[in-house]
Amino acid sequence: MKRYKKVSIKVLTGQTGATLLLQGDEWYDKTMKAQDLDCWLKEEGISFFTGVPDTFLAPLLSLWEALPRERHLPAPREDLAVGLAVGAALAGERPLLYMQNSGLGYSLEALCSLPMIYRVPLLLLISHRGPEDIGWEEHRIMGEKTEELLALFSIPFSRLERGWREGQERSIRETLAQKGLYALLVGRGGLE
Repeated sequence: MKRYKKVSIKVLTGQTGATLLLQGDEWYDKTMKAQDLDCWLKEEGISFFTGVPDTFLAPLLSLWEALPRERHLPAPREDLAVGLAVGAALAGERPLLYMQNSGLGYSLEALCSLPMIYRVPLLLLISHRGPEDIGWEEHRIMGEKTEELLALFSIPFSRLERGWREGQERSIRETLAQKGLYALLVGRGGLE
């Protein structure tokens, strides 16, 4: 189990807003058990899983490997996964679409032209690389802009971490009932 202390810091520009996770006296446990999330998803009626696999999501994806292909179908690209999810929804399933946040940028056109226009409810599970991935500079810019992109496209979101359901479960249900999209962001170490 990874445990962190949440501390606000000032970056070199002198502006606050960055978050640093440190070990310390007050622990902030951000890790959620993949089995708990999987149970909740199934309780909510999610019956079809598709997307592009990512290591941040590996604990959850390993649970879905045993599912038949008509329940879990990984995709080679995010835009194809959007099409699979929409097709599953039109066939009466409740889909979940998973991807890395770089895939969000790649799939925005497909999201806009299918589920958003035709009002297909879709739950997104997005691994959020960048903000905490020091040394992986290729993720930095997209990581900094992920939440802004979601807001720009009017996709409500929340960070998936232990205790997230208390404040977000109702919002997720309402958004999906109104045939919208909702994104859950998973950071490094967010699932075990």
